[in-house]
Amino acid sequence: MVYLLVSVIALIAIIIIFLIVKFKLKQVKNLFLTGLLVLILVILFDSNWNEKQIAEGSESSIISQAEYALIKIKDQVKIDAPVIPQLPELPRGCEVTSLAMLLHSAGVEADKMELAEKVKKHPAKREIRDGKIYYGDPHNGFIGDMYSFETPGLGVYHAPIMELAEAYLPGQMVNLTGQTFEELKIPLSDGRPVWVIINTEYRKLEDSYFQTWHTESGEIQITRKEHSVLITGYDKDFVYFNDPLTGKKNKKASIKDFEKSWVQMGSQAITFSAKK
Repeated sequence: MVYLLVSVIALIAIIIIFLIVKFKLKQVKNLFLTGLLVLILVILFDSNWNEKQIAEGSESSIISQAEYALIKIKDQVKIDAPVIPQLPELPRGCEVTSLAMLLHSAGVEADKMELAEKVKKHPAKREIRDGKIYYGDPHNGFIGDMYSFETPGLGVYHAPIMELAEAYLPGQMVNLTGQTFEELKIPLSDGRPVWVIINTEYRKLEDSYFQTWHTESGEIQITRKEHSVLITGYDKDFVYFNDPLTGKKNKKASIKDFEKSWVQMGSQAITFSAKK
């Protein structure tokens, strides 16, 4: 962006200087000087902003760029990661159970029940007022009852899971949230499974599956089909994953549909860093 602006300024400056010299246009001269000052300020602002963005870049982005150069993305992968069922103890505990599988893959013996106890909980209670649902934001903690379907609840998103994982692998967790599905293949190609949020259909859901919640963060769209699994591999047609709900190892789904489901749920993913 900066280089483009410099080139444009140089071209405009040459043209205007020519007009000033040839026709001695005082007004053009004043306009030129004012415009040049504004453009210089724009360049300085843009340059500083870019430097700030680089300095404040997420750990996941930096790591991914480095790993692109070090890890060759394979055409197909299938990791032998341990599978842990969430049932019967944790009907809504797919997220912490998938985390348990991820930590086991990293060599950390973390019990799903211990993780269920330690994960940050959201204190909000479900209320219906004027036909609107008021509840908590799963980005800020686990919503509702994890141990039973008899009382209200939903689940939790990646931020509290990432925070909990850091307690077991300090400085080694990698937040892949917001990156492309293709970038998830980097750790997978290196033998590291990836924790994700998707839905139980493993496809992009219609709008009818979602409802609006009014939370402390504002309005958010929630689906009761929210789910978490541990991706263990992929090939040209399928993605493979350990499913805590069924207890099935290397379960498969259409990779195209799975990707759309993942993106619809906010492209949430975490893994652990490569061993040095």
